Amino acid sequence: MPMNLNEHYPLVDIEGNRAFANNGNIILCYKLELPEIYSLSEKDFDELHGTWFQVLKSLPAGTVVHRQDIYRKQGYDAAGLPDRTFLERATHKHFKGREYMGHSAHLFFIWPRNKGLNQSRYVNPFKLVPRTLTGELSDTAKSFIQAVRDAVGFLANSPKLDCRPMNQMEILQLTDSYFNGYNEGFDTNILLERDKTQVGDHHFGVLALNNEACFGETVQSSRPNPALTTDDFSFHQGFVDGLGLALNEDHIINCILYLDDRHKWRKLLEKRIGELAKSSSFGSQNKVLHGKISRILDHINQDDSSRLVRGQLNLIYWCKEARRLEAIASRIKAELKEVDIVPYAPRGHQRTQYFLNSYWGFSPNFHDSDLFVMDLKHALCLQGNVTNYKSDEIGVIFNDRQHNIPVLKDVWDESKKRIKARNFAIFAPTGEGKSFLANNILRQYYEQGVRLVLIDLGGSYAKFAKLYPDDHSILRYEHGKNLGINPFYIPKADDVSPERLEDLMVFLFELMGGTSKPSKGEAVALKRILHSYYQKVPKDHSLGGFYGFVESDREELLERLGIDTTYFNVTNFLHILSEYVGDGLYSFLFEVDGDQSYRLEDKHLIVFELDEVRDNKEVLSVMLKLIKSAIQRTIWRNRSERGIILFDEFAKQLKFENVLESVEFYYQAIRKQNGAIGIILQSINQLPDNSTSASILENTQVIYSLRNEKGYGALAKRLNLTSHDLDQLRSIRNDLKGERKYTEIFIKIGSESNIFRLEVPPEVYAAYLTDGTESEAIMAIYNEVGSMETAIKEFLDPTNKSSIQNHRS
Repeated sequence: MPMNLNEHYPLVDIEGNRAFANNGNIILCYKLELPEIYSLSEKDFDELHGTWFQVLKSLPAGTVVHRQDIYRKQGYDAAGLPDRTFLERATHKHFKGREYMGHSAHLFFIWPRNKGLNQSRYVNPFKLVPRTLTGELSDTAKSFIQAVRDAVGFLANSPKLDCRPMNQMEILQLTDSYFNGYNEGFDTNILLERDKTQVGDHHFGVLALNNEACFGETVQSSRPNPALTTDDFSFHQGFVDGLGLALNEDHIINCILYLDDRHKWRKLLEKRIGELAKSSSFGSQNKVLHGKISRILDHINQDDSSRLVRGQLNLIYWCKEARRLEAIASRIKAELKEVDIVPYAPRGHQRTQYFLNSYWGFSPNFHDSDLFVMDLKHALCLQGNVTNYKSDEIGVIFNDRQHNIPVLKDVWDESKKRIKARNFAIFAPTGEGKSFLANNILRQYYEQGVRLVLIDLGGSYAKFAKLYPDDHSILRYEHGKNLGINPFYIPKADDVSPERLEDLMVFLFELMGGTSKPSKGEAVALKRILHSYYQKVPKDHSLGGFYGFVESDREELLERLGIDTTYFNVTNFLHILSEYVGDGLYSFLFEVDGDQSYRLEDKHLIVFELDEVRDNKEVLSVMLKLIKSAIQRTIWRNRSERGIILFDEFAKQLKFENVLESVEFYYQAIRKQNGAIGIILQSINQLPDNSTSASILENTQVIYSLRNEKGYGALAKRLNLTSHDLDQLRSIRNDLKGERKYTEIFIKIGSESNIFRLEVPPEVYAAYLTDGTESEAIMAIYNEVGSMETAIKEFLDPTNKSSIQNHRS
């Protein structure tokens, strides 16, 4: 029997999100927003279950609630990915068209015209009711609509759920897609025959849970995820969430609940128990059903909050090859077997009725024999709980854990909806990819216009920086040479502002190694001496020049400026700073051959490479002070510009108190800027357990952690991670041998956490390599051609492998 939807359209009118079916039913239509898959703990599942119970338990008797989840195979269109730069284009091309399961969840509240038990098993759902459907609503219908609005309001206030009204276009598109069999590019007829259900190119099958005999002994809100749970911990998923995204086949899950009068169904249950008691001797199945229904009735009699419902869960699945339907059905049955459920497979005309009545306008049509009887709390365990990963409008690209498709996460959070401080930390042992991850994050920030200052101790960012030859600067420490930063330099006389003198005063006190902040009197005294220096000396300012100014005028300086010796000890000052001037041990750090820090003003990618000084805490401390001076005078002058300062591989240096306090300065100062601080450590235990480290961690609200075979206990303790955060960390799995190589990353943004993946195209992988023969080969090509983009392309060109081999050797 072919059927043309245009001749039998199921809706006669739509007002806002309120639809009127041709059979007299009134339907209120909503779109559901669910939590991300893998983001929920066992406690979260229980809380969601409780929320749904509160939402539905007080709806009027006679209401039908239809939850419909649609899962469809789709190709990732990559429209949200940028494609301006070399690496952006490579990423765009790599992921465009990748197949994944799309998911949309809908919630329908139906006020059926016929609120009694359906007497006929086979109903023509398209039969038009000969009366006016719209017009003035009855008082009971108005009460129903208000009750639904109240329930939806409660649902929308849940922290993990959202529910919004659908509009007319969405309702029509949902209807057309369903009855067009999700064929795209053409309209078609529905072919309903005894031996098959076909719509266009798609063949359909149905499995259902339609009576109490389908269920085992236990129905619960969640259960351990078999793929991620180990002997050490349980990673939970919803009771039937295995039927959702993981099925990886085109299908729809319909969860339909009839909210009946509690007292009427108690009587019907008692009647059914009586009938089963008489026939229990004729078969073991009747005996089992008698026991189940007796337990349901006992529970209802003992729990005043319980509400008895009739209901059905069915799965409608489809594919282009009819022979594949049985294989899909086998997969569904296997998943249901995991939760001790045996489904029913309707055939012939009954399958046709299941297909037609699973449209939400017709779902009140199911016959009583096609519905289980269950307590509402138990029935709600049959709903799906999660959806795909959610992309923000802007952000850094990671990959979801389900399909490895790109996900944008706004880890900057300009509007501060999730975090108050956007500082971040990356934790992982050696070899797990800390620098690779940092390259991925920072490169994307840079291409979004964020200024980067990278304080690097391992040479991890030179290759990435060289992709942008006109906009980067690499300042490298070499023993015996200065860094080219003169903190005393001023381009013009009027640059000696109070702020400038304040910065220099702090710099000099830090250089003198004070263990505490200078007193107000000491600060004022040094600023007056600095001001006098700039007044007396018109040009060529430097630390050596200032030292000489103080030394030459040491007898009269304080008296002339009216400074008491209590506030400035000239002898102590000259003695300590003698190490940094003249023939002092570290004088080379401040040698003057111009100040190149001002060449940084127009650069958006600045790398300070301090690998040579990583083990000299004295020199490192001075270098950090010089870098801080350059940053203050140049990079932070424009507070409207976003900026990030990253400290890479800082583990060894953080043991020294002066270095740690220097880093803390950035955390305090960044509050006044439109910026963020990042640190990279092998273990959180490399941060000393003191008040300074506590302050740093308190102001770090974006956490990245890669796999750590030694465990995550210290990380969880010092960052106050939840038990589910810890379970997520323990569930991290990498795949570096498969066709799609990836590492998994725990990311926590404020209170939200999940596991993401990092998969990149070959071009991006080559750009992030920091060591090994492949990296050396790329750098060798770069040194010849002078272009990092060309070097990467040549390295990846299979026709150039012999040339690359020569570079490696």
